[in-house]
Amino acid sequence: MTVDPLPATLLYTSCDLSDLPFTTTEELEDLNEESVGQERAVAAVRFGIRIRPEGFNLYCLGSKGTGKSSVIRQCLRKAAAERPVADDWCYVHNFNDDQRPQALRLPPGRARAFCQGMHHLVEELQLAIPALFESDEFLARKQAIDESLKKQHERMFTAFRENAERAGLSLLRTSAGLILAPLKEDNESAQGNCNLLSEDEQEHNVARLQTELETLQCQLPHWEREKRQAIQNLVHELAHSTVDPLINRLKEVYADVPAVASYLDDVHQNIIANIGDFLVPREGKARDHDDAFPFSSGSRPTAIAALRRFQVKVLVFREGDNGAPVVFVDHPTKSNLIGRIEYLQQCGTVVTDLSLIKEGALHRANGGYLVLQARKILAQPFAWENLKRALRAREIKIENSEYECGFFLKTLSPEPIPLSIKVVLLGEPLIYYFLSHHDPDFRELFKVAADFDDSTERTPETVLAYARLLAALVRRENLRPLHRDAVARLIEHAARLAEDSTKLSTHMASITDLAREADYWAGQSGADLVSGKHVQQAVDAQIDRQNRIHVNVREEILHNTVLVDTTGAVVGQINALSVFELGSLTFGAPSRITCRVRMGKGEVVDIEREVELGGPLHSKGVLIFVSFLAARFAVDMPLSLSATLVFEQSYGGVEGDSASSTELYALLSALADVPIRQDLAVTGSVNQLGQIQAIGSVNEKIEGFFHICQARGLTGGQGVLIPRANVRNLMLRAEVREAAEAGLFHIYPITNVDEGIALLTGWPSGKRDESGTYPLGSINRKVAARLKDFAARSHRLSEAYSGSYRRS
Repeated sequence: MTVDPLPATLLYTSCDLSDLPFTTTEELEDLNEESVGQERAVAAVRFGIRIRPEGFNLYCLGSKGTGKSSVIRQCLRKAAAERPVADDWCYVHNFNDDQRPQALRLPPGRARAFCQGMHHLVEELQLAIPALFESDEFLARKQAIDESLKKQHERMFTAFRENAERAGLSLLRTSAGLILAPLKEDNESAQGNCNLLSEDEQEHNVARLQTELETLQCQLPHWEREKRQAIQNLVHELAHSTVDPLINRLKEVYADVPAVASYLDDVHQNIIANIGDFLVPREGKARDHDDAFPFSSGSRPTAIAALRRFQVKVLVFREGDNGAPVVFVDHPTKSNLIGRIEYLQQCGTVVTDLSLIKEGALHRANGGYLVLQARKILAQPFAWENLKRALRAREIKIENSEYECGFFLKTLSPEPIPLSIKVVLLGEPLIYYFLSHHDPDFRELFKVAADFDDSTERTPETVLAYARLLAALVRRENLRPLHRDAVARLIEHAARLAEDSTKLSTHMASITDLAREADYWAGQSGADLVSGKHVQQAVDAQIDRQNRIHVNVREEILHNTVLVDTTGAVVGQINALSVFELGSLTFGAPSRITCRVRMGKGEVVDIEREVELGGPLHSKGVLIFVSFLAARFAVDMPLSLSATLVFEQSYGGVEGDSASSTELYALLSALADVPIRQDLAVTGSVNQLGQIQAIGSVNEKIEGFFHICQARGLTGGQGVLIPRANVRNLMLRAEVREAAEAGLFHIYPITNVDEGIALLTGWPSGKRDESGTYPLGSINRKVAARLKDFAARSHRLSEAYSGSYRRS
């Protein structure tokens, strides 16, 4: 059973230049889409954006750099342009509840004018109302009221005084008030009338007059109230003449907005009822006629504070917008999303009013689209729960939590604003699946998933789309045009990133960054065009910048600090291929696996697992190939084997099953006592049927072993065994391909264990015949014989121990 090495043509799939019908990217039109090969995800995005029912919010899942943000920006820009501009929102004072500001919706672009209109209204009233009450008309009419009341007062008391004098009494004013006292003796006529009365009649007159006096005195506050009411009616009458035209002028402007018209009615009533608030004394000057306005606010600071209730807080203003809003939030804290209420320190305490209400991203995006990073919003306390609450309730409610404003601090509770929004979350697949499983609200609120793939099929259409995308990048960023061979090299690099020669990576960030670096190297060489060699120079520079650890690992092997043989043959020893991921760099390196066997009880000890350095996938691989061994060689006898396997000089964790076939080969070698070629390295997992299965990072693993062999000198016999299923993943670097084409290095595609062990040992694996035996001179014959010998010896020892026990 022989396996031929792969020809060099299968080690790398070059870009067919016939798929690039241009000389430079200047000849290409821009790609209308912002991504390549994401048709399914783009269709989901368009569906999620345009469907109107609640709950159909969108989650875009995919690796970072696959173009999620670019696609979302482009799709939202188009969708938003087709929708109407969202309304303005503002908060105004609630005259029925001071602590609950009222929300007003206005047509787009009119909130600021309304705010200015209210400001001008208050300014005009502050000038017009004091002038009104300093006018001759007001003073004359007020004086008439005062004189009328004064005359009534004098008339009543004059009549009472005359009546009292006829009764021989006089009305006196003392510090204790008005009292009745006997008349002086010089008033003979009154005294004569009094003498004509009996003593009882005189006492009765005194009591009657005293009662009348008390009645008059009780009427004094009533007369004063009548005076105040008359003045207040006069004030209101004149105030209407001044306020009504100003309010009506504003109401005419907003007659098409019922909510504003209703609010202006409330403002009108409140101004008339509190007209004194506009009688603000000038700085350093007292009001000349304060006695006329006992209902005024008094001091200037108090009056100014009272007028703040007429201010308008513009929360969202849409002037200049074209279409629905699209808001991207980079720091989605609770307050940045929902809004907040701020406070000011004043006289040793903190105060607030509606001017300190701050809007959130939900307010700005209301009527349009809000884009958030899933990871960022989940990292912020209370942000995720408050977003879900707003989406469920379909309203935005601004409220500070207790820890933000204090447990006993009096604060505002603004009226919630109705919410109509489409939320788009961008995040990794892991977050999407985690939320889907653990958060029941998530599935109700985010019903549309747009799944961005990491790769796409490598077809002539996608290749040309890649070229057009690169042409758009060149023009947008004013880079040097790309020559056709530069585009071809970028396409090939995309296939390498996809780890599949038949696919292209959709990680557009990596491709566009490489194009930018190639432009830099073209500039360094003074070229007007970016060519394929500049792209290759950029690839090499990227690797070199991060290659320190890889170089150190290679030096450790070349200096024999880490033992890896590349010549000779050793029993129970094999070269495995490991892969390391450090940041954005992935590289491979060989490592030695050894195996030792002896008679035992069917145990295969994975030393990595025993010391807890082996991960669960690695341990699973070991158990699988032990199952394969038992099924092939120990169907009708016990597996009387004890074996130990270890990654030599491994001081960190080992994970993955890609070395399971390698460990199996070492175990078979140790059982058959047949040496394994050390000029070969192996990668691939194995199943219970002995089939070799695909693994990841095959290019890096091959190149890791090749560089060691190249440094020590290529002999023409060195190579790597890979799963046949990985042939399509090969996109090897130029030096490996050149060595393979020269016959100095070989890549062997392996289908099953028998092919691999035959190649590694140079012995045929052997097939079981009808009698159940393997042919002489085969690896399987040697393994079966060794295991049979272990079983027989184990049985004899068991019988010997059993007989000894019976004799004793």
